Amino acid sequence: MKKQYFDLLQFFEGYVRNYRRLNLTGIHNRSMFTQREIDYFANLGEMLGFDAFVEDAKFDKVKGRSRPMDLAWWKWDERKNKENYLHLALHLERENQWNKDEDTIDKLFSETEEGFIPHNVIGIQNVETSNRIEFLNNLVLKKNEVQKSTVLMVYRYYDTEHELDRISAYQFSPKGVMRSRNAISKVDDFGYWFMCFEEEYTHRQDENRKALAFS
Repeated sequence: MKKQYFDLLQFFEGYVRNYRRLNLTGIHNRSMFTQREIDYFANLGEMLGFDAFVEDAKFDKVKGRSRPMDLAWWKWDERKNKENYLHLALHLERENQWNKDEDTIDKLFSETEEGFIPHNVIGIQNVETSNRIEFLNNLVLKKNEVQKSTVLMVYRYYDTEHELDRISAYQFSPKGVMRSRNAISKVDDFGYWFMCFEEEYTHRQDENRKALAFS
């Protein structure tokens, strides 16, 4: 079957633009971030016409057991098959713990049954520092040589100097071509987490400095 690929950087743009709508505050724990973000992508999948399932089974041949997907989008079309889904459109994993970053990638690219090989994958992963990203991206490239999905990896880490979270997103084509986009996230004046793109944040900071200079 010819795979149906998404423009996952466009999905990332929607994720950034809508992050404030998740209603996450400074007092929410990490588990709430995971739940709200998975819910966001589950709702997106259903609005696009897919069937979305949380903690959906996926057999891992190497480990010899099922390792549930955080989120799966399945394509249904009764005109083509009245009994089975046509394909796994998307597999998403969301992980907060730094020491599970390789495990997250392993789950996204596990050796599995043919019908469970995803056309697209998204990994959203907290990392300790930006220094970890190159290693993880190289791991993705190596594993995707076999799976040949479109991949979006979203890495989140804390910038101690500027006291905000930085988000680095990378999209990989099945042939390994990479595109990237950067965003920032912080708590606003009302205590809610928001996101915006790095260039927008930089522009706003420059405008504020100019305003102060002329005040």
